[in-house]
Amino acid sequence: MSQREWIEKDFYKELGVSSNASTDEIKKAYRKLARDLHPDANPGDAEAEERFKAVSEAHTVLSDQAKRAEYDETRRLFSGGGYGRGGGGFTPGAGGGGFSQSFDLGDIFGQAGTTADGGIGDILGGLFNRGGGGTRTSRPRRGADVEAETTLGFREAAKGVTVPLYLTSPSPCTTCHGSGAKPGTSPRVCPICNGSGVVSRNQGAFGFSEPCDDCRGTGSIIDDPCVDCHGSGIQNRTRTINVRIPPGIADGQRIRLAGQGEAGLRGAPSGDLFVTVHVSQDKVFGRAGDDLTLALPVSYSELVLGTTVSVPTLEGRVGVKVPPGTADGRILRVRGRGVPKRTGGAGDLLVTVKVAVPPKLDDDAIVALRALQEAEKASGFDPRAGWAGA
Repeated sequence: MSQREWIEKDFYKELGVSSNASTDEIKKAYRKLARDLHPDANPGDAEAEERFKAVSEAHTVLSDQAKRAEYDETRRLFSGGGYGRGGGGFTPGAGGGGFSQSFDLGDIFGQAGTTADGGIGDILGGLFNRGGGGTRTSRPRRGADVEAETTLGFREAAKGVTVPLYLTSPSPCTTCHGSGAKPGTSPRVCPICNGSGVVSRNQGAFGFSEPCDDCRGTGSIIDDPCVDCHGSGIQNRTRTINVRIPPGIADGQRIRLAGQGEAGLRGAPSGDLFVTVHVSQDKVFGRAGDDLTLALPVSYSELVLGTTVSVPTLEGRVGVKVPPGTADGRILRVRGRGVPKRTGGAGDLLVTVKVAVPPKLDDDAIVALRALQEAEKASGFDPRAGWAGA
């Protein structure tokens, strides 16, 4: 998306937040809207689909600090049309300023946050040419990176899963395959700047570089532009990407999918997609690194006499032996039944035994317990022997 489009759209209004909203407020607003407007929740609703695309575009810009800063600055500078430039390009319009048909702010600013790929940093960096004014070769404008999020169940994250992500972002035009030229034709090298994208002029002791007016800083000219993307090589479209989540991923970890971000200008490389994974809590399992944890309720008699209890794992159930005389809170280890490791193998299952006290007993149980109590005293057993609070 070019900065010219930024001026025409109010991303804060799309998400229903103020221009001073925090990153967390923006994410919260987007998640609610995306959930309500998602195509799966509104099958056949074209209006909801368009709104879903709009809020996705807004979130793509406002959730990225660099893009958001450039978006705010671009709207501040150009919303009033108060900049003029001799010899054409763009002109201020009365009461709010219009842009000439031949000028695209994206040609000056480039992709957000990518000054190394032909953005505003290239232009300002070449304003003063040291050493007498050689021009630099223009570089392809790599597409911006895209951030996305997904939430998995605890066991899905532990075992690994493939999930579909629905993204609305600038993508290579499917008609011209990103070249910007009508199928069957090709862009030609700009004869004015010889493909550099900039022209130089000398003024006294200084050499100045500025974007080439003929090719608008791209280094090439398209005589017959693609009718679908109007020569940009980029279209905003909703696409589905199947993301493979590796086994053992932890809450908050990010996955990088190279080349799945925003499309580059006129066939330049696409940016990357970074997916942040959130993991829901489980009713049975917890996690400590690569180990699974669970609390196992047992009776007092089972701790004293010992027993074998069946417990769940990620791959079925196993029997855990509770030795006679086991203390409440002891951790029993079942090797190799934890979370799969990236290096191979798996962590362990850590079972913490917790004594469960019956809330009510019948007469026979009470008589038996009193007899046990007397037998403990007769044997000299004192549960508080050695206790610091005695």
